[in-house]
Amino acid sequence: MSLKKILFAVCLLCTALSALGQDLLDVVRTRGVLRVAVEGTYPPFNFKDRKSGQLDGFDIEFARALAVRLGVKAEFVATEWAAILAGLQVGKYDVIISEVTMTPRREAEFDFSRPYTYSLAQVIQRQDDRSVYSTLDSLKGKRVGVGQGSSYADLLNGIGGIEVKTYVSTPLNLQDLANGRIDAALNDRLLVPYMIREARLPLRAATALGPLQKQGIALRKNNPALKRAIDRAIDDMIADGSYAKLSMKWFGLDASRIPAP
Repeated sequence: MSLKKILFAVCLLCTALSALGQDLLDVVRTRGVLRVAVEGTYPPFNFKDRKSGQLDGFDIEFARALAVRLGVKAEFVATEWAAILAGLQVGKYDVIISEVTMTPRREAEFDFSRPYTYSLAQVIQRQDDRSVYSTLDSLKGKRVGVGQGSSYADLLNGIGGIEVKTYVSTPLNLQDLANGRIDAALNDRLLVPYMIREARLPLRAATALGPLQKQGIALRKNNPALKRAIDRAIDDMIADGSYAKLSMKWFGLDASRIPAP
């Protein structure tokens, strides 16, 4: 191999190594686009509007506002929940803004922004079911529906004695509950009133229970500049009131505030 070719190869290698060490924030700003993964079937957080067919919801509006503060546009990738974290790990998108609960296991594998919503788990029951589930332990011996790969599945499986049934979407979960195939469902209290209203099924929101849930924006490890920029953008949205306005529109409350149990 000639000296010129060797030098050219070395230059290519150095460029590649430099790119590998580049913080994702620089890549995003150069590209002009923040690639955002959402589940796309999780109203009121993120879902396809029936009339327009376009993605809508709190997470969608929040992500767009966040991207503007980073100086870029948001581009959305709808991904089935069970595969969404794996897709982030291999670089299919830059971040996940889809109500990812910050658990110790997930924080060991990914970095997270500061929490942008706080919530609690809420039990959903049939309207004619007067059972009272005041604690997670009181669900023992029951069949409980949760989202596949969700933190609620991990939570219930960790207790034991509960027959946990997982679903790829919340509508399927609620339909099975209404039909008596499961005894209860467990989901985010921010989501439950909207879902019950939209499902038009004989269901009711019951007890809010379990530990406080913190949701953050997930990103790959070792991108501190992107994490700092995202945290600063969230702080600014909360400080100027734009976050509260958006949250009130979708939930009727400020989800950046820690809820009382």
